[in-house]
Amino acid sequence: MIAQLLLTAFLALVLVYAWSAHRTVPIIGLLASGAALAGLYFVWVQEHATALAALVGIGRGSDLIVYIWVVISLLIMLNLHLKLRLQLDMITRLARAVALDRAKESRRETGPPRKRRPVMLGRKPEVPPIELQAKK
Repeated sequence: MIAQLLLTAFLALVLVYAWSAHRTVPIIGLLASGAALAGLYFVWVQEHATALAALVGIGRGSDLIVYIWVVISLLIMLNLHLKLRLQLDMITRLARAVALDRAKESRRETGPPRKRRPVMLGRKPEVPPIELQAKK
């Protein structure tokens, strides 16, 4: 009974997440909601999980749940891997475009290449003394 209550609380949190994700990515919210509702159903009606497992040729309902969890986890990992590769490719293309743009820009300039000021994060650049500013 304690495990059922803990699983119910966890699946209720998944439902809350699914509701918030539904606004930004509707398919993720829908799939998470369906998985959480199916999980709640099988937590409270365990005999049906065992009957469904027997129907597909698996001995116990808990084994079926574990197998489904493994498959879903692998699909999520594959999805994350593909998204990461896509982002790395986009960053590479962006860096290449910026480098080519800067090279074209420096060729167009007739004078000596301009000096780029270093970026100082979190610090203000030092101001030269007043005497040096007046001489410029």
